[in-house]
Amino acid sequence: MVNLRLIIFLILFSTSLSCSKDATKRDSLIPDVEFNELGSDGPYIYGETYYGRKNYITYYPGNIPVILSIPHGGDLSPLEISNRTYGVSITDSNTIELGMAIRNYFFTNFNVRPYLVVNNLKRTKLDANREIVEAAQGNLYAEHAFNEFHHYINSARQEIINNFSTGFLLDIHGHGVNPDGFYDMRTWIGYLLTGDELDNSDSYIDQNISINNTSIYSLINTSNESLSNLIRGPYSLGSLFENNSFTALPSVSSPSPEGMRYFSGGHNTFLYGTNRNFDFNAIQLEFPFPEIRDTPQSRNTFSSIFVNIIKEYIQTHTSIDILLIE
Repeated sequence: MVNLRLIIFLILFSTSLSCSKDATKRDSLIPDVEFNELGSDGPYIYGETYYGRKNYITYYPGNIPVILSIPHGGDLSPLEISNRTYGVSITDSNTIELGMAIRNYFFTNFNVRPYLVVNNLKRTKLDANREIVEAAQGNLYAEHAFNEFHHYINSARQEIINNFSTGFLLDIHGHGVNPDGFYDMRTWIGYLLTGDELDNSDSYIDQNISINNTSIYSLINTSNESLSNLIRGPYSLGSLFENNSFTALPSVSSPSPEGMRYFSGGHNTFLYGTNRNFDFNAIQLEFPFPEIRDTPQSRNTFSSIFVNIIKEYIQTHTSIDILLIE
């Protein structure tokens, strides 16, 4: 009997010790990380450059009411961030280079700069245009980079509101060859209206689609233009592209996708274009690769035209001349 009790005790003790070691091992796998508080690298000064932890995110403060955000152009692939296991993981090639070319053209020719926020992580590690659960998929380092990316956008937005009362987020992306092999050379402009909605007539759009469902609610709310005119009329952003020899959808020439592939805007467009606490607009821009993103010459040529398109668009609808900011 004594030996039996001793054996049972030893078994229970051994099991308890094993469980304790397993728990310790599990705890050791959870990183003990202390991140710097968001905003601790501020205040943000125009002309300076700010880097998030390990340069995963870069922020360039500006001085005009335009934020360029680039969520899918990065190529950093650190081991501390595991690969995402679901969701889209394709890189939007050369979108960072395009954003920098636009920013540089603004400064070189007009001595002004848009705000620029860049995710340098490869999309397999972080998708900064999704909600955080899908974007980072539980990785602490990816979550922190996600929070930095949006902290910098929020900081830029608040400064723009303080200085101009309103502004624009332009979320820069790239689209590629369609599944059927067709390459759509139009820039797809997303206001959160689906392709099916755009396939309707102007009168249907104006009568049946609420401006609350768009990412340019702020602009529409203060404009004398109808919703259909603002998204595809003569002075819409797409039509200004067309006037400058770059095709775009929607526009006067291409009012709807007519069943073809089209992206209407993602998380960032919704997040920054539908928040009624801010007088702010957001537009997703899906650029084709040839003639816009493919070479330094293409990017520079397009940037020189795009700057004037944005200037005309904003001045037409807000009376703000972004090239005359002091």
